[in-house]
Amino acid sequence: MLAYTYVKQGCFQLTDKPKPTLEGPRDAIVRVTLSSICTSDLHIKHGSVPRAVPGITVGHEMVGVVEQVGEQVTGVRPGDRVAVNVETFCGECFFCRHGWVNNCTDPHGGWALGCRIDGGQAEYVRVPFADQGLTSIPDGVTDLQAMLVGDVLATGFWAARISEIRSEDTVLILGAGPTGLCTLQCVLLHGPRKVIACDIDPERLAFVRRHHPGVLTAGPEEVEALVRETSAHGGADVVLEVAGSPDTFRLAWQCARPNAVVTVVALYDGPQVLPLPEMYGKNLTFKTGGVDGCDCAEILSLIAKGKLDTTPLITHTYPLGRIQEAYDLFEHRRDGVIKVAITPET
Repeated sequence: MLAYTYVKQGCFQLTDKPKPTLEGPRDAIVRVTLSSICTSDLHIKHGSVPRAVPGITVGHEMVGVVEQVGEQVTGVRPGDRVAVNVETFCGECFFCRHGWVNNCTDPHGGWALGCRIDGGQAEYVRVPFADQGLTSIPDGVTDLQAMLVGDVLATGFWAARISEIRSEDTVLILGAGPTGLCTLQCVLLHGPRKVIACDIDPERLAFVRRHHPGVLTAGPEEVEALVRETSAHGGADVVLEVAGSPDTFRLAWQCARPNAVVTVVALYDGPQVLPLPEMYGKNLTFKTGGVDGCDCAEILSLIAKGKLDTTPLITHTYPLGRIQEAYDLFEHRRDGVIKVAITPET
């Protein structure tokens, strides 16, 4: 089968690999019907993910049809349409039982697909712990609607959930890329008083205004003034940092009011510095970490009810045989690209 493979730092190639087989009783084999490219894939390509294993198939955003299941799998059956979770998790360890599935202690726990084991930018994928890692797609929800559920939409849902958003809050979202836009939709579910989206790209801010006309927008140079102008207590009550640069990390705590929550969603290329003398007295609460992607069933239910819709984010579609072109488009952000769908055709 065709599979887009991490060869070495700076090099992905489309290669021919054997179709995966069941390796354990809790595995499932899924025929991929749609996948996508994530910024985290680019982090792997450029050497920013030390855990990534050369030789693996990349890709962790996908939907498909179950082809085969191990003898202990009870939640899905062959023929089921499923969303694949970015994380693999056993469901039984201390962290899984508390819902912190990103910290699953199993050797394959956490972000494994497309990083430490073969992922889904391929024709087929093996999913460990299938009862936890696969969620049946409701009738009436299309593959395109469900494609982002297991990663960037789950990330946005998790980030909004842990940010303690209240109806009187002003919420600032730094970054209006794919994850930022998913986070924005999930923040709006909580009904805050005011939402501000900030991005360096005018096209992305225009996208926000078209699809979410009640959301205020600003570039990095003007956002701090806008936040103070529209907030009751000198800054945002909640800040979600989804952009992932030193500048946006600094903006996050600068734009927060005293005693605010700052949720760091972004994956950084390097360490960030907390300038504690400058922050002294702000009494900020920082929340960080990888997505705990255990809300996929609830997210799919919200999609089925029309309360979440990420299909406008899918701006381009490429067949698997032309995935290198898709990566080039996505990495260099040409032609207004936000997300790219990859079909299994060659």
